[in-house]
Amino acid sequence: MNTSRILLGFVAGAAVGAALGILFAPDKGTETRRKISEKSNDVAGSLKEKFSDLVDGVKDKFSGIKSDAEDVAEKGYTAYNRSKSEMNAF
Repeated sequence: MNTSRILLGFVAGAAVGAALGILFAPDKGTETRRKISEKSNDVAGSLKEKFSDLVDGVKDKFSGIKSDAEDVAEKGYTAYNRSKSEMNAF
């Protein structure tokens, strides 16, 4: 089985287990709802942070690739002009 599927199944199982644990805990309904709300906010914040890190990483990679491409283009343009000048000298 694919490793990512196993990891996804484990995470989903842990989330369901945590939710069931909270729901069946001997707390008042208001306390249980508060715990669920806090946990949901924690998970949402964590996901937003990870997504933001992913987007920042992609931006950094793109910026690096763009810079490398600009350098290669500049070197090519310089070589072209040098060759052109040498050909005109003959």
